[in-house]
Amino acid sequence: MLDPSSSEDSGGEIDEDTEVPKDSPKKPLTSSGKGGKHKRPPADQPQAESPSAGDEQKNEKERLQKEEAERKSKLQIYVFVLRCIAYPFNAKQPTDMARRQQKLNKQQLQAVKDHFLAFLNGETQIVADEAFCNAVRSYYEGFLNSERVSRMVQSGGCSACDFRDVFKKNIERRVRSLPEIDGLSKETVLSSWIAKYDAIYRGDEDLRRQPQRMHLSAVSELILSKEQLYEMFQLILGIKKFEHQLLYNACQLDNVDEQAAQIRRELDGRQQLAERVAKERKYPKFVSKDMEAMYIEELRSSVNLLMANLESLPVAKGGPDFKQKLKRSTMNNSFLDMGEETEFLSKSDVVLSFTLEIVIVEVQGLKSVAPNRIVYCTMEVEGGEKLQTDQAEASRPQWGTQGDFMTTHPLPMIKVKLFTESTGVLALEDKELGRVILNPTTNGPKQAELHKMVVSKNSQDTELKIKLAVRMDKPPNMKHSGYLYALGQRVWKRWKRRYLVLVQVSQYTFAMCSYRERKSEPHELMQLEGYTVDYSDPQPGLQGGRVFFSAVKEGDLVVFASDDEQDRMLWVQAIYRATGQSYKPVPPTQIQRQNCRGGNPQPDAPISLLSLDRSQRQGVEDLISAVPCRFDHAALFPMLQKQTLQHRMNDSFSCLGWFSPGQVFVLDEYCARYGVRGCHRHLSYLRDLMEYSENNTLVDPTLLHYSYAFCASHIHGNRPDGIGTVTEEEREQFEDIRSRLLSLLDNQIVHFRYCFPFGRPDGALKATLSLLERVLMKDITTLIPPEEMKKMVKKCLEKAALINYSQLTQYAQIEADAQAVPEKRLEDMMRLGELCIEVLQQNDEHHSEAFSWWPEIMAEHAETFLSLYTVDMDGALQVQPVDSWDSFPLFQLLNNFLRCDPHLCNGMFHKHLQDLFIPLVVRYIDLMESSIAQSIHRGFQQETWQSVKTITNNLPSVPLPKVNLPQMPSFSAPSWMGPLCDSTLQGIHLPDIFNGSATSEDLFWKLDALQMFVLDLHWPEPEFAKHLEQRLKLMASDMMEACVKRTKAAFDSKMQKASKATDFRVSLSVCTMFNMLMDAKKQCAKLCVLDSGQEIDKQWQQYHSKIDVLIDDAFKDMISSMVTKFAGVLDGVLSKLSRYDEGTFFSSILSFTVKAAAKYVDVPKPGMDLADTYITFVRQNQDILRDRVNEEMYIEKLFDQWYTSSMKGVCAWLTDRLDLQLHMYQLKTLIKIVKKTYRDFRLQGVLDGTLNNKSYETVYNRLTVEEATMAVKAGDGLQGITMRDSDEEDG
Repeated sequence: MLDPSSSEDSGGEIDEDTEVPKDSPKKPLTSSGKGGKHKRPPADQPQAESPSAGDEQKNEKERLQKEEAERKSKLQIYVFVLRCIAYPFNAKQPTDMARRQQKLNKQQLQAVKDHFLAFLNGETQIVADEAFCNAVRSYYEGFLNSERVSRMVQSGGCSACDFRDVFKKNIERRVRSLPEIDGLSKETVLSSWIAKYDAIYRGDEDLRRQPQRMHLSAVSELILSKEQLYEMFQLILGIKKFEHQLLYNACQLDNVDEQAAQIRRELDGRQQLAERVAKERKYPKFVSKDMEAMYIEELRSSVNLLMANLESLPVAKGGPDFKQKLKRSTMNNSFLDMGEETEFLSKSDVVLSFTLEIVIVEVQGLKSVAPNRIVYCTMEVEGGEKLQTDQAEASRPQWGTQGDFMTTHPLPMIKVKLFTESTGVLALEDKELGRVILNPTTNGPKQAELHKMVVSKNSQDTELKIKLAVRMDKPPNMKHSGYLYALGQRVWKRWKRRYLVLVQVSQYTFAMCSYRERKSEPHELMQLEGYTVDYSDPQPGLQGGRVFFSAVKEGDLVVFASDDEQDRMLWVQAIYRATGQSYKPVPPTQIQRQNCRGGNPQPDAPISLLSLDRSQRQGVEDLISAVPCRFDHAALFPMLQKQTLQHRMNDSFSCLGWFSPGQVFVLDEYCARYGVRGCHRHLSYLRDLMEYSENNTLVDPTLLHYSYAFCASHIHGNRPDGIGTVTEEEREQFEDIRSRLLSLLDNQIVHFRYCFPFGRPDGALKATLSLLERVLMKDITTLIPPEEMKKMVKKCLEKAALINYSQLTQYAQIEADAQAVPEKRLEDMMRLGELCIEVLQQNDEHHSEAFSWWPEIMAEHAETFLSLYTVDMDGALQVQPVDSWDSFPLFQLLNNFLRCDPHLCNGMFHKHLQDLFIPLVVRYIDLMESSIAQSIHRGFQQETWQSVKTITNNLPSVPLPKVNLPQMPSFSAPSWMGPLCDSTLQGIHLPDIFNGSATSEDLFWKLDALQMFVLDLHWPEPEFAKHLEQRLKLMASDMMEACVKRTKAAFDSKMQKASKATDFRVSLSVCTMFNMLMDAKKQCAKLCVLDSGQEIDKQWQQYHSKIDVLIDDAFKDMISSMVTKFAGVLDGVLSKLSRYDEGTFFSSILSFTVKAAAKYVDVPKPGMDLADTYITFVRQNQDILRDRVNEEMYIEKLFDQWYTSSMKGVCAWLTDRLDLQLHMYQLKTLIKIVKKTYRDFRLQGVLDGTLNNKSYETVYNRLTVEEATMAVKAGDGLQGITMRDSDEEDG
């Protein structure tokens, strides 16, 4: 229940003599009720109490008093808020505010983590590809599990929309890096990924399940009704529901007229206060003496503005919009610069419009008409149209027909007639049976009633009655009406009963009008401006009327009388609201009740107040009757605003300090209605927002900027609406807030990664920097020098670098331990380096846009951050063993990041990193060069010249040479090559194209791996990178030259030891040598040629050409040597055939022996075995070369020279025997050798131009002639072996 002490206005009301509203109570706190109990201790209270007990009792008493005073203030504030909500005339609920999202709490964050973890573990039914899974994993590990996200959720500034935006930003970067896919756009991929994200985020929740009734906090972002606003501010101010009901009824919030009258009384009080301040010259302390006159003008203009706003409202919703000129008192006219004389109302200014509903139910007592006759009724409003009911039989004259009419007569005349149809042939009109004439009013009964009808003299229907209902609606501008006796000096100069209507012409203009029947204009009217109404005693000499009241004005007195006490109270209340008088009339019965307990309760008192005792009811009366202008709203409003902000920050929306539309509306209305200065309002708002921000709650810096800019423009005299008054208190508060705001912004920029994690709220950091620039300005027009702003931001970022690095080392759990194992320290530096890169990348992605004005400052921040890492990195590298290459991955990690950043590339840290690793790189290349040279020397000494493919297929049984090499960094090996095992080729799986020896392939791989290692370093300094490349190319050229020479020497040695007979076969080692040279030629283009982007000098070009010439010469020599070996085999075969030359003794013996032996046994034909042996030799060597040597071009070149050499040898042999006839066996052998050689080489791809060379034609012609001669001489001695057959077969 409302405490009676709440009626006291301590801390709010002021005495009328004070210069401005201050906290001076009108009544003592000990008036009555509970408040008095705190002031009056019992007389018999014991005095012998301990000091500690007394202090506790005193503290408890002070606490209770403080709570009581705060409770009273909240109740009084709530009364003011109720009136603002009930009848607003300055503000509206804004509809253009940004919609706020629901905030996330810790439980929801954990649920989201569980949803994404379930997806990553494959526990959901969502189908996704590997790229999406990687994106979700990165989002889960980098964002959801971040401590900064937990802080952001704890601060209440995080919503599901923020989570979605961060994911969308991450995947946009990933999708842009994906290759294009035909038929699938990247926008489609993004949409699909976002849809899957939403499904993961929701989990198993069903979006269709909505609560039956939304909580008030859930609809606070919408436009609220009055009931919802009442409920909201009950929660804000801690008002109980029954207290609200009591105050609602006591304030008559449902009575629009009462609320409008209250506003007029408030404005009149503010006018009087301004006049008193101007008269007594008791002003607040301003920064300038000239502002005192301006202060009065501000007060007057604010009241005029409120009057204009109130005047612009229509009289009531749906009513006509009357725009009458105002008539005010002399005091009011001094405030309103009307520019013309006061104009009085005329009769034509008062226009009323009524709606009449006439419902005819039935007729009773109809006897003069036969039961089967037709009857009907007509109805009309005088001056209007006539309507007719349906027809009915006289036996049942019932209708229920309604007729609607419009009239401007407050006392209209209604005629209702009953007719029956005439049966006569010549009858022109129906017969009237009866009629009734009514004069309804808006206060008349609404139910159907029986009315006796007037009938003709000779009618039998003497008791004819009609049952009908007449409803006359009251227009919105008609406030009260009824019959009164009236007597005045200017109007109604005769005491008589009149029908009076109280009409509201506009918000400030009311008139009492008397009307006659059937007249739309008032007969007489009295404008109520300046009148005061009150109850009065019966006037002697006036006949008529039982209870009296009067309206008095200077020069006029109007006396009214009514026959009913209730009617008199209603009239007085209506006129009291219309006049706007400060004095509230008290009914005589209520005065008697105040003097003596007992009696009947007031008939017009709110029913809810009847249950209260006297002190409680007095408390409520004091609350609602308190004069607003006597309160210090500069103290009350900050309390209201603070409580509203606290409620807003604790609701379910991520508001960031922004009020809801309903809250903005109420606060705006309160400030305008009760004269809260705008600067004071925003200073209080800034103070409250900064308290939240200092307690790590997210507050939108844009909101701080708006309020600060308003205060700054006000203090510095540069308001958009002109210069306003500035008090010293406002300036002191502004300077205090400015210093606090500077400290707050400095702290937020220093901790930007934690105050605005992942760039959330969107654009907040940029707005913070903009606000800092505004706060640093000395006044509103003088901009801060850019260098000063840059200097401050730079200082903040220097601190931020130290804080970020400290937080990072704590997160990574890395401590500087000089006793740690070098490998462990290097591993820690690798992990810490990855985290540092991640931090810098996040800064660039989420925060760099805010610092886009000074990109070099952000680069300096990164350099400062990396300089802290430099200390730990240098310490870890110094303890690494000599000639240890484990630190190269660290260089590659850092360099790959730095070289891609335009601001950090070749910066201070980058150059320091290069200086550290230049000696290591040079040392590593020196050792690798020495090791490779040793491996070539030792490898060729022990070389078996077996193909690598053969070696790797038989590794368990084939021993490989052991070569001691420096450690090869495993990360720099080519992707197609496995790591070295014990510095050998064991375990390497080479592709089929590599058929060289173990030494050569080992050399090529090492050279390529070394060059790839240096290439993967991506050395940023161009000169040193060019030096490294040239050195490696020269090294490769020297190594290859040595390799080619060693191979050529080994080949020559092999060929010298090879057999010269037909059993000679090209060995696999020889093929391996060929392949090695081919590989060397291929690798030379890769390992020995400079990058095409570099300028190649003439000396370098000559050096490279020398290697190519060396390889080509080696190939020529090897092919020539091979062809010479093949030619020697052919010479041996031909030398054996020379034994059968004609005329030699050995030829005769061989011929005789064969012939004699042929008679007894089957003797092999001489020469066939020799021809077959040679043909086998040729074919097998062709197959070996074709199968083992990889390069087709060199095989064809070898076969061309081999065939040409063979034909030349046969041709030369035949030329030496031009004078001799060939022996039978010589001819058969040569024909078969030539024939098969020609055919085999053609099958191997030798071109026809080479096959049919001049030597072949000479041999062919000679053998053809010898064949013909032999056929004539020996008959069938050739046994079908002929050149012709050979030719046909070839053809």
